[in-house]
Amino acid sequence: MISNINDFIFCPVSIYFHNLYYELDKSTYQSTKQTQGTAVHESIDSKHNSTGKKTLYAIDIYSEKYGLEGKIDSYLVDCCELTERKKKIVTIYDGYVFQLFAEYYCMTEMGYPVKQLSLYSYDDNKKYTCRLPDDQPEMKKKFIDTLNEMRAFQMDLFKQANTAKCRRCIYEPACSFTDYDE
Repeated sequence: MISNINDFIFCPVSIYFHNLYYELDKSTYQSTKQTQGTAVHESIDSKHNSTGKKTLYAIDIYSEKYGLEGKIDSYLVDCCELTERKKKIVTIYDGYVFQLFAEYYCMTEMGYPVKQLSLYSYDDNKKYTCRLPDDQPEMKKKFIDTLNEMRAFQMDLFKQANTAKCRRCIYEPACSFTDYDE
């Protein structure tokens, strides 16, 4: 799933916990920031359009070539712009860019022309342009490498060495994959 790419880069084990807790009431494990981020996506998921422009929201997408599936946030039909929304963007992480790349490949394989990629920060109403994958070959290679790492990942061999990530993870209290003892 496309939505797992950013999570995998943050910590592959978080995907396991996300799936484990999926059926539970999110308020029992989501942080306030995550709850707010979910609320930001509600207008997208309900396909609500306030701009008056011809926009596609939350359509299902798939790429046979890359074995990806998911949903887009929004696609402006007239200018062929694909946008991924985040609650607040402080740093543009590789995972954000890779989500856009995945959506780009799905959309183009499905026959939609995509000329622009952008990230939108909801809290401060900022838009960040992202170059297309072919215009940044080093990031394209990292994207493909990440997909291959996701497919080859073996959770029983994993130890998270970046304790800063663990301290920011909502699943940390239940996790035994860290490389530190407290």
